[in-house]
Amino acid sequence: MNHEPDFLEHLRAELSSGRIWLDRAIVLGYAIAAGLFVVGFTLASDWVFGAFHRFYAAWPWAVLLTTPAITAGIVWCTLRFFPGAGGSGIPQIKAALHPALPEERRFLFASLRLTVAKIGLGVAGFAAGLSIGREGPSVQVAAGVMQHARRWLSPQTPIDGRALLVAGGAAGIAAAFNAPLAGVVFAIEELSGRLEARSSGLIITAIVLAGLVAVSVFGNASYFGVIRVPRLGWDALGPGLLVALLSGAAGGLFARLLSASLTGAPGRLNRWRARFPVRFAAAGGLAIAVIGLVTGGATFGAGSEAVKQMLQGHDELTPLYTVLKFVATWLTAWCGVPGGIFAPSLSIGAGIGDAVARLASSDLGPALIAMGMAGFLAAVTQAPLTAFIIVMEMVDGHAMVLSLMAAALLASLVSRMISRPLYETLAEFMVGRAIAASKPVRPPAPDAPAASAPSSPSP
Repeated sequence: MNHEPDFLEHLRAELSSGRIWLDRAIVLGYAIAAGLFVVGFTLASDWVFGAFHRFYAAWPWAVLLTTPAITAGIVWCTLRFFPGAGGSGIPQIKAALHPALPEERRFLFASLRLTVAKIGLGVAGFAAGLSIGREGPSVQVAAGVMQHARRWLSPQTPIDGRALLVAGGAAGIAAAFNAPLAGVVFAIEELSGRLEARSSGLIITAIVLAGLVAVSVFGNASYFGVIRVPRLGWDALGPGLLVALLSGAAGGLFARLLSASLTGAPGRLNRWRARFPVRFAAAGGLAIAVIGLVTGGATFGAGSEAVKQMLQGHDELTPLYTVLKFVATWLTAWCGVPGGIFAPSLSIGAGIGDAVARLASSDLGPALIAMGMAGFLAAVTQAPLTAFIIVMEMVDGHAMVLSLMAAALLASLVSRMISRPLYETLAEFMVGRAIAASKPVRPPAPDAPAASAPSSPSP
C-alpha cells in the first residue's frame, strides 16, 4: 500500500546532514565557475577575432603568412603538450563518459589543465582567422571545471564523476549559446541519454546557474536578435521541405567527411597528415587563408556576422559563400586545431536557407534561414532536439517551434542515411586509442625465435 510522503520526515532527513548540503554547495559553486570560464572564453575570442578583422582590413594579403604560421603553431603545441585538447571538445566528453573507458583515464579528455589549454589554443585559432566556433570547446571547458569538483566532495556523496561531466558539458552549451533549455536537452540527448533521478535536480540547477552567469554578463537578448516571422502557410511547404532535404544531405556529407578525415581513414592525404601533422596544418591554414581572401573575409571565424546579415536581409553573399564556408570548416577541423563546428554549421545552414529563399522569391527569407540553421546543425550532430531548441532560443523563434522541429527531424533522418553520428564515431575512436595506449606491450618470451619478435612500428 502506497503512503503519501511525510513532509516533516523528509525535511528532517534533508537537514540532518550538513555534509550533503556542503557537497551541493561545492557543485553549484563550480557551476558558477564553469559559467565564468565560458564567459571569459567568449570575451577573449570576440576581442581577438575583432583584432584579426582589423589586421585583415589593414593588410589583407598578410593572412597568407600569418594564418598558416599560427595554425601550424597551434597544432604543434596541441600535439606536444595537450593532445586531449584537439578538435571540438564534445567527442572528448562523450569519450570520457563512455562505459568502456576506465574511470582513471578520464583525465585524458576532461581536466582543469585541458580547460586552460582549450581556452588558450581556441583563442589562438580565432587569431588565425580559422573557421571555428567556441560553443563545442565550451563543453570541454566547462566539463573540465566541473570534473575538478570531485576531489572536494565527500566519499559517500551520490554525485559521481559522470554526473559532473554531464552537468559541465551541458552548462557549457547553456552559457555559450545563452540558452539554458538547450543545455538541459543537450545533456539528455547527446551526452547521457538520461539523467539519474538522484542527481537530476542538482544537474539542472548547475546548468541553469551557468546559463545565468552568461545572462548576467551578456544580457537576456537572443544571440541573433529577434527574427521577423512571416505567416507560414501552404506556400511555405515546398521551400521548407527543400531546405530540410538540402541541409540534411549537406550535413550528412559534412559529417561523413569529418569522420573519415579525423579517424585516419585510408588515403594519401591522411597518411601525410599522420606523418607530418604540423606541415599538414600549415598547408591547411594556407588554403583557409586563400578561401578567406576569395570571399572578402566572409569565411573567417565562426560566421555569426554573416548569419545576422542574412536574417536582416542585408547580405550580399552568394551560394558560393556557403560552399566555401563548408570547405573552410572541414579543412579547419581536419588540421586538428582546438575549435568547434556548431557556429560554422549554423552559418552554412543559414546560407542554404538563404539560397532557397532567393530561389523561391518570397518573403519567407528569415523563416527559411532559421530552418536551414536547425536542419544543417541537426544533420551534422544528429541531435535534432538540441539543434532546433538552440536555433529557437538564438533567434527568439518561438512562433516557429513546429517548423524548426520538423526541419531538424527531417534533416537528421536524411543525414542518418549518409553518415554515422559524428560525435559518437569520434568518441569511439578516441576511446579505442586511449585503451590501446594503456595496455602494456608484452615482451617476447626469452626462448622465442628471433623471427617471431614483433617488428618495430612504422613512423
